[in-house]
Amino acid sequence: MKSHHPSTDDVRIAEIKELSPPAHLLREFPCTDTVGEIVSAARAKLHAILHAEDDRLIVVIGPCSIHDPEAAVDYARRLRSERERLAADLEIVMRVYFEKPRTTVG
Repeated sequence: MKSHHPSTDDVRIAEIKELSPPAHLLREFPCTDTVGEIVSAARAKLHAILHAEDDRLIVVIGPCSIHDPEAAVDYARRLRSERERLAADLEIVMRVYFEKPRTTVG
């Protein structure tokens, strides 16, 4: 027997696109030397803090999700100045998803 209730699942999904595998993205957007150095230095700082070689605190901060690349860059620039200002006491890490998937039921 068919239900007469309208569907409430996935009502905002306009289309589904297959994502490129990570290997393809790495070929298309290779890590530059500058980015590699930034990531390596940040990992070393976090390692030192986690292993009690540095007494600063780690702060992982959002926003949780960003859908506008320009807004993400603006946020990162603003956060960078705060990272520099508070660097003696905190290691601030920006954590964000781009186009974060949403729960559709529940």
